[in-house]
Amino acid sequence: MADDPVMITTVDEAKDAYRSRDLRQALYDAGEVVMGDVLVNLHGDDHRSRRRLENRLFRREVFFDYQERLFPAVIEETLKPHEAEGEAELVKLSHQLMMNLAALTAGVDRPLQTPEETFHLYNYLMTFIQGATLAHYTGDVDAKRAEVAEALEQFDEEFLEPSIAHRRDVLAQVEAGLTGEEDLPKDVLTLLLQGEEELGLTREIIRREVAFYLLAGAHTSATAFCRTLDHLFVWRRAHPEDANKIREDRLFLQRCVHETIRLFPSSPVAMRWALAPVELRSSGRQIPEGAKVVIDLMAINRDTDVWGDDAAEFNPYREVPAGLAPWGLSFGGGMHICIGQDLAAGVLPKGEVEDLSEHLYGLVPVAVQGMIDRGADIHPGDEPVMDATTKRPYWSRYPVAFGAD
Repeated sequence: MADDPVMITTVDEAKDAYRSRDLRQALYDAGEVVMGDVLVNLHGDDHRSRRRLENRLFRREVFFDYQERLFPAVIEETLKPHEAEGEAELVKLSHQLMMNLAALTAGVDRPLQTPEETFHLYNYLMTFIQGATLAHYTGDVDAKRAEVAEALEQFDEEFLEPSIAHRRDVLAQVEAGLTGEEDLPKDVLTLLLQGEEELGLTREIIRREVAFYLLAGAHTSATAFCRTLDHLFVWRRAHPEDANKIREDRLFLQRCVHETIRLFPSSPVAMRWALAPVELRSSGRQIPEGAKVVIDLMAINRDTDVWGDDAAEFNPYREVPAGLAPWGLSFGGGMHICIGQDLAAGVLPKGEVEDLSEHLYGLVPVAVQGMIDRGADIHPGDEPVMDATTKRPYWSRYPVAFGAD
């Protein structure tokens, strides 16, 4: 392998790289204990087959059902005890909320639906995140890998096995004609069980895929959720004229989420290995076989030549450049574009839309709306604290209060 990575910092070259079939995912090489054989790490025919199977879930009508029927109940269940106390710690709350929402998509049943069960599953989630990011772990990597593997086994016994048994029972009823396919759970686990023989999915692959959807859906959405709320709290103080818009305009909140995701992609870079020599069509630049390619999403999404002089600032009224999404390239592109993009951030309205009754806002905007509806704001006298253990802009504590006007 080449020693020096090929750095990509422009939109056009990044799009070329995402489209290349000779560039393979490299971001999670050290996280095989959780990420081995999951969708985001597959390449070629294996990736196409898995994605074709899971695309049956990732459709607009399914997402709309989540948004209108399933998500509101989970949001109410998760936020109600915090609202009753009048306050919450946003970092932990965000992961609990998004984990409960991601569990629906992944297919992890929560039969008790109690705060204690949520906290228990949350602990598994945080361990899986450590497994996926082992490349950045500074302690004993082998010991941590063993800890993550053991957690996966325990998660399987406590949550995955009962969830599988439930879905196999429903699938058997459908096959026997005792119920219809509309009664099947709408989640990744159900699809994996339907496709396990055709695609040769082992129990270990199914376990990792479900854990991946749980951690990816929860962690990335939780981060976007926290950062969007922080942007909104700060923006409302600086622009009191937008207070009503923040409370009442759901499209405005969706734009705020998109702008936040542009500024802070879930990973600051994307990485690929060159399986063969690659030429970037827009520039003619040559990438040798074996090179590591690093796509600098932070630089691309904040390029002043593309996004304007205020590219590094939060501006929900930003004019989006032609040919780009409002979130930039944060969801990737090409064959590996994030399968959950529309679920997380919704879709863009085409032109002036008067009837928004069937608009797909997305999981994160709907959850942000839930906080705004409950009068969430920075806790008076208890300011947020940045996490000093990482160079990335995360908070260690973010106290919020409910009931603000």
